[in-house]
Amino acid sequence: MRRLGSTRRTRRTRRTTRAVAAGAVCVAALAALTAVPAQADEPERRAPRWELKDTGAPEVRFRGLSAVDRNTAWVSGTQGTVLRTTDGGATWRNVSPPGAVDLQFRDIEAFDARRAVVLAIGEGEASRVYRTEDAGATWTESFRNTDAKAFYDCLTFFDRRHGLAMSDPVDGKFRILSTSDGGRSWKVLPSDGMPAAQEGEAGFAASGQCLVASGPKDVWLATGGAARARVLHSSDRGLTWTATDTPIPAGDPARGVFALAFRDRAHGLAVGGDYRADQPSPQAAATTGDGGRTWRPAGSPPPAYRSGVAWLPHSRTAALAVGPTGTDLTTDGGRTWRTVDTGSYDTVDCTAGPSCWAAGEKGRVARLER
Repeated sequence: MRRLGSTRRTRRTRRTTRAVAAGAVCVAALAALTAVPAQADEPERRAPRWELKDTGAPEVRFRGLSAVDRNTAWVSGTQGTVLRTTDGGATWRNVSPPGAVDLQFRDIEAFDARRAVVLAIGEGEASRVYRTEDAGATWTESFRNTDAKAFYDCLTFFDRRHGLAMSDPVDGKFRILSTSDGGRSWKVLPSDGMPAAQEGEAGFAASGQCLVASGPKDVWLATGGAARARVLHSSDRGLTWTATDTPIPAGDPARGVFALAFRDRAHGLAVGGDYRADQPSPQAAATTGDGGRTWRPAGSPPPAYRSGVAWLPHSRTAALAVGPTGTDLTTDGGRTWRTVDTGSYDTVDCTAGPSCWAAGEKGRVARLER
């Protein structure tokens, strides 16, 4: 007679097998898009592609995105806007915090369909954190920055309780904000374990991916604007940090690492470049296999600036990078990239569903469809 525990393991195994298989099909089909020209009489959209979802907010630029699953996603952006869908993007509900129209919500982290934390960026009191536990029906302001020298860019969570937010350097060091109760309260961490910032160094609030976590304690912070574009790493939830140079060009306030993605505590991707449309962005991607201690340039990087990056679900080698001029795919862990779409997106997020979402200017939100 099979024990209950064995039955549960069997069911989990079956679910995992189906999810991995679905992810593999998605990766293979995306790769085929870049390798085989479509025939004129071939059904136009058999392979996965971005399918735009009508958000009804063409005036908003969405740089914050948190995908919960294939049906549920949250986006945040300009004019204090937060939208939520629970039907795969067919309809969107405006769940913006009241009185926030002058704020820019550049990052959002959702735990499920009801609970989310959103970050407003800017100097001084423009930097704020709000939290909802009822799908956006009500919001609580859980943090408001009172230091005129601070400018918060990104936030991330290790789990449903523990998270961090980061500010551009204050008194020569990046400032880290910490929560241990799911974003209900925050405290500034001591700066003793943070290395000194370079002159002009800062983070980019472009996609909500300048601060990312993987596992229970590891977190990485992306920088630019200084002589060297760096990635800082902490293995103790932000108490102590080490800094490593990346091959992504910097040396200008508009250049550097804009987004990071780690599929585990060792393997990560960095993308960026120069966000100015009239400037080239060579070497706009890099990879690490040792948790960020060293970074290697992509052999064939994206052709232009990219502000967002995400690993495809259930894949050890496939990822998507997005930016205003298109979407690129890698199937070899970030060594080479190929453009698969020319639509404009600022950020991308994938879930274990498997499902991937992207968001950007003019109210654009899309889901990867097969």
